[in-house]
Amino acid sequence: MAAKKKRATSSKTKSGKRKSVLVVWGGWSGHTPEACADVVAPWLKSKGYRVVVSDSMEIYANKRRMRNFDLIVPIWTMGEITGEQWAGLNDAVLNGAAVAGWHGGMCDAFRNNTGYQFMTGGQWVDHPGGIIRYKVNITDDRDPITRGLKDFWMKSEQYYMHTDPGNDVLATTTFSGRHGDIPWIKGTVMPVIWKRKYGKSRIFYSSLGHVADEFTQVPEVFEIVKRGIMWAMGEKIVPEYQSQ
Repeated sequence: MAAKKKRATSSKTKSGKRKSVLVVWGGWSGHTPEACADVVAPWLKSKGYRVVVSDSMEIYANKRRMRNFDLIVPIWTMGEITGEQWAGLNDAVLNGAAVAGWHGGMCDAFRNNTGYQFMTGGQWVDHPGGIIRYKVNITDDRDPITRGLKDFWMKSEQYYMHTDPGNDVLATTTFSGRHGDIPWIKGTVMPVIWKRKYGKSRIFYSSLGHVADEFTQVPEVFEIVKRGIMWAMGEKIVPEYQSQ
């Protein structure tokens, strides 16, 4: 009998417990949050993680339960988070729960909560022209999250964001100034993918992934999220896709 292949990730903590991931989806339906959760949750399970999927932020308010998660994947555009919910989420992250997410599901949530924006490292402010064709430039090809990937094109929302200068930026995009009747942004270079530290935690973000279909239509979109999740959880990154 052939020996079984080892998992590419270490799905257990140092104490031997299976690592736990919380996926919370909801908010504005235009970003297909449930469909996005249906893409990422099965992949996480395939890596051996214990995955909890919730369509309510009430779980954030349970500090004791939140302390048990090793990773939080937020898929919640706009909306409002209560003080108790934010306190539970923030406590978990400050004490080591990693965060990994994408597009508006992570960085266009809770627009009035600057503490949340401080944690994530950025906030959406515009996407001139709506769905347009734009280029993503890999700026750090040595980082394991982007290694082996080349610049690629998207037909989606090109996010203009306010970002933390402390972010470790791995990819950018440059605005042409031809969209949205705001020509003065021509030449503006904007972070697309970054990682950062917050408390005892690792934070990963990609502005790609407007809707769930992009995860299958553009292989780099899901590959970057997969690698970002692995980095956030302190796992060894084993690429599943590389540019041809």
